[in-house]
Amino acid sequence: MGLSLDITAYLEEKKVVIEDWLKRAIPPETPALATIHRAMRYSLMARSKRIRPILTLATAEAMGGKIEAALPFACALELIHTYSLIHDDLPAMDNDDFRRGQPTNHKVFGEAMAILAGDALLTQAFILMSSPSLTMRSSSPPLVSPQLTLRIIQEIAKAAGVEGMVGGQVMDVELEGQPATLAQVEDMHRLKTGAIFLAAVRVGGLVAEASEEQMEILSCYGRHIGLAFQIVDDVLNVEGQPQVLGKSVGSDRLARKATFPSVLGLEESKRCARQHYALAIQALEGFDSRADTLRALAEFVVGRRF
Repeated sequence: MGLSLDITAYLEEKKVVIEDWLKRAIPPETPALATIHRAMRYSLMARSKRIRPILTLATAEAMGGKIEAALPFACALELIHTYSLIHDDLPAMDNDDFRRGQPTNHKVFGEAMAILAGDALLTQAFILMSSPSLTMRSSSPPLVSPQLTLRIIQEIAKAAGVEGMVGGQVMDVELEGQPATLAQVEDMHRLKTGAIFLAAVRVGGLVAEASEEQMEILSCYGRHIGLAFQIVDDVLNVEGQPQVLGKSVGSDRLARKATFPSVLGLEESKRCARQHYALAIQALEGFDSRADTLRALAEFVVGRRF
């Protein structure tokens, strides 16, 4: 599976748009709160592909929606993802020293400020999604109706909470050092990583007012691409290059984490990732060429370094 120049250009183009929004999503520094604002920006604006928000924009485009309408929700997902990374790296969790090519937040600002920076990013995500000035044009009507905005916020909150990412993290902590089955690892990652991927795709569909049938198709795609992404991440933690990944490798084995390679081995894990890629592509069979970006994003996700 080769990565096309087109998807590379698409990723760069949308990354610029998203990061312009992210820069404005954090309040300006004030003398009293300068440290927390710096800590928030430090992790938020670090090197990143912005895959989750780009999935939201790509899905909205594929369904005939407007990028402008999807942007606040797409960027909120990136704020939530960044908060989760800050907390995930803490000594009480994974105790990592590097993330996105730089020292982790707690290594720079201390554990207390890192916790607060994560809390602040999570809260700021909901401010971003619910601010009329950000979800409307300069003149009315709003780009997204209040009713649909509420539905999207509920979708993202569920994906981020105990029925999604937080629940998956709980399973991760409790399985550490324990013998795990493939079913347990799949369940954990379907929540910890997959729930936000699924939400990213579904939110794009909701913004574009996709039909219920289309939403089911998109959900199938989102579930498989989320699992494919995590399996590749697990593999790269074994055989990736730190300078490319921007974070430490081998940490999962040292911490005795429950991962796909620890259960399946490397080669079978790679095969499993490709299988989820194939199922994601298969889900989109009924969609026309407007979904080609979603197809290319699936290829990008599973083609990282192997």
